[in-house]
Amino acid sequence: MSAVHKLSVAGRQCVGIAGMHVATDPASEIVTYALGSCLGITMYDPVSKIAGLVHVMLPESKIDAVKAAKQPGMFVDTGVPALLDQMTRAGAQRSRLRVSVAGGASQRASGKDHFQIGERNIKAFELEMQRMGLNVIASDVGGANQARTMTLAAATGSVEIRADGTTRKLVP
Repeated sequence: MSAVHKLSVAGRQCVGIAGMHVATDPASEIVTYALGSCLGITMYDPVSKIAGLVHVMLPESKIDAVKAAKQPGMFVDTGVPALLDQMTRAGAQRSRLRVSVAGGASQRASGKDHFQIGERNIKAFELEMQRMGLNVIASDVGGANQARTMTLAAATGSVEIRADGTTRKLVP
C-alpha cells in the first residue's frame, strides 16, 4: 500500500487525509480526525475481526490520475476499491463486510457552498457501494460545517463518532 498517511499512538492507528489502514490485530483501534467534507469509510469483517478505514477527500480520481495512483485514498472512486482490496488480501470475506460512513458536511460558513464537495463525496460513495454490491449498515453524513472524528474498534466493529464535543455510537 503506497502513501499510507498514518501514525501509531498507543494501540491506535491514526489515519490522515487520503490515508487508509487495515488492522488484523483485534486489539487495534483505527481513528481519523477532522472529517468535514471528507468521508471516513470503515469496513469490518466480524468473523475474522479485520477492520479497515479510509479517509477520502474528493469524489473522482479523473481530476488527477497520477495522484490517484500514488494515493488511492484521496478519492472515493479509488479509495473504496483500494480499501476493499486491502481488506480481502488481509483475509476478510467480502460477503461479511459491514460498511459505515461519516462526514460529507457542507463547508459553507455563510453563503453558498459552490463546490459542494461533501455532497458530491456522498453521491460518489453511494455509487461505489451500488457498483460493488456492498451494503452500508450505518451513516452519519451531511450537515453544515461539522467536523467529525471516527473511531473503529477491531475487536467488536464498534464505530464511534465524536462531533461538537459529544461522542456517540454509530455502530454498537
